[in-house]
Amino acid sequence: MSILTVKNMSHGFGDRAIFENVSFRLLKGEHVGFIGANGEGKSTFMNIITNKLMPDEGEIQWSNKVRVGYLDQHAVLEKGQSIRDVLKGAFKYLFDLEEEMLKITDKMGDATPEELEKLLEEMGNIQDMLDNNDFYSIESKVEEIAGGLGLKDIGLDRDVTELSGGQRTKVLLAKLLLEKPDILLLDEPTNYLDEEHIVWLKRYLQDYENAFILISHDIPFLNSVINLIYHVENKELTRYVGDYDNFLRIYEANKRQLEAAYKRQQQEIEKLEDFIARNKARISTTGRAKSRQKVLDKMDVIELPEEKPKPQFNFKSARASGKIIFETTDLVIGYNEPLSKPLNLRMERGQKIALRGSNGIGKTTLLKSLIGDINPLGGKVHKGEYQYIGYFEQEGSKNNKHTCIEEFWSEFQGYTQYEVRAALAKCGLTTKHIESKVMVLSGGEQAKVRLAKLINKETNILILDEPTNHLDVDAKEELKRALKEYKGSILLVSHEPEFYEDVVTEVWNCEEWSTKVF
Repeated sequence: MSILTVKNMSHGFGDRAIFENVSFRLLKGEHVGFIGANGEGKSTFMNIITNKLMPDEGEIQWSNKVRVGYLDQHAVLEKGQSIRDVLKGAFKYLFDLEEEMLKITDKMGDATPEELEKLLEEMGNIQDMLDNNDFYSIESKVEEIAGGLGLKDIGLDRDVTELSGGQRTKVLLAKLLLEKPDILLLDEPTNYLDEEHIVWLKRYLQDYENAFILISHDIPFLNSVINLIYHVENKELTRYVGDYDNFLRIYEANKRQLEAAYKRQQQEIEKLEDFIARNKARISTTGRAKSRQKVLDKMDVIELPEEKPKPQFNFKSARASGKIIFETTDLVIGYNEPLSKPLNLRMERGQKIALRGSNGIGKTTLLKSLIGDINPLGGKVHKGEYQYIGYFEQEGSKNNKHTCIEEFWSEFQGYTQYEVRAALAKCGLTTKHIESKVMVLSGGEQAKVRLAKLINKETNILILDEPTNHLDVDAKEELKRALKEYKGSILLVSHEPEFYEDVVTEVWNCEEWSTKVF
């Protein structure tokens, strides 16, 4: 049975077409990986099927009474609500039924025998619904999901407005899983999860009996939970049965076949055009030339898909730094309260270090304390000499109204417009992207703009906070290559071991010095 059907859908922004006449069908229990390069329209598709955007053409049809759950990272969490309050909100419809049952109980004292019979019947129906939906085990359900995603470590009575971005996403994801909708729509859910909670989510989705559509650039995670792939490329949507590895094998084989057919056809066209050019003017051969021209006119010409620019990340090196990158003495990080025990850390030139640990533990706070963006609560940071630091923040400004050109130019005013465009294009951005405002780009495209600024700055130290969030597969692979070749020092926060393990010389577990209990 089809839960969702998309028929002949087209959509675009201004003169930029995103989808052209695409169709899609989701059946009960299907686990779909929705993949494609940055900017191909994956999040746009999610917004269209959830009615946040109206398509330019086509139909979106949901089956009757289907419950849709969408991980919306822009949902508002109100001050005064605890994590527990938000999670219990997943069962609001059951609490409303309980409230209705209590009102019926109040009416019973004044009811006539006939009214009492009706009230008892209503109450019995509500009680059955509560029992069938495990109303009396809500607390244990909340505890189970909250534990799996690490929210119990934060404290379920904590105000949601005090949470970090990663913790906030965990709360929204936990609420969504508790709702257990007929279809889950997950847009890069692992971006803000740490390793152990990604493992928990993987097991949860493997056992999930309902359907889901998952956008993710985390290929090992994707492979472990999906059984279908929909690939979006060049405004088209193509369905593949199996996991990502199977998709890639078929995709590459089809691409080679198309290229070979294109080459053969171009050779045939060249021969026909040459024959026509040589023979159309001669009376004795003009008939054959016209015959060849008819063949040429009727030919269904093969067109190769437009090649997307591949990103090239090559970091510019500054002169060598001093031997010491930083050395801390009893450093205590935090804002209003300490996030760490007193830290005595040391990093030397040439080291490449990954920081790992749960969300909200203070990894970003540590980075900002080390480079001087925020003051520590105690202790000191000693930095070495000749430091040229490049800092990649986890998220850029959400309301950046600059075009990509303006954003780049603001830091590199000596560049010509041609040089600015070339620098952005090297990071995999097309002309349409480059001329767009940063705020309308996808998360991956925005990350490429920030990387373009970083690689054009001369550095000898890179401080990178979750640089792979939102990046597509090609961009991740290229960034990994560039970091392996980088001659300077690197301090990196990442939740993807398969990305950083080949890059770094050592891993620091931030949980070892956290004030939190694990």
